[in-house]
Amino acid sequence: MERIYQKIGKIKEYLLVIRSIKDDCMSRFNTDIIYRGALLHYLYLLSDNCISLAEIVIKQKNLRPPQSYHDAIDILGENKILEPLFAYEFAKIAGFRNFLAHDYEKIEIEFICKEIMSRLDDIDLFIKQIASSF
Repeated sequence: MERIYQKIGKIKEYLLVIRSIKDDCMSRFNTDIIYRGALLHYLYLLSDNCISLAEIVIKQKNLRPPQSYHDAIDILGENKILEPLFAYEFAKIAGFRNFLAHDYEKIEIEFICKEIMSRLDDIDLFIKQIASSF
């Protein structure tokens, strides 16, 4: 249990940082290399820690081992730890994490600053649903 709450604490910390700088995203992303690097780094940490949290929950609840990052979120939906429809959509975070890890040079400002930044509340819902399962 302690590992779960530590991981939730880290996720909340990363969310706080991202939310504190998100308002300037469109104007700063392409012009401020330090801003862009920091934002992408924290988005990576956020997505990676969400997946790690899912894997910890799976292990603690003795669920089937995931075959991929995406599968880790799906398993939580299958077992009603996450609402199934939410889990289906939220599992896209695995692809986003991989994209940040491997294709970061191809990132479009609109995708990050509009689509991703508008979905930060999904992280809050993810945390809430996991915490309520314990």
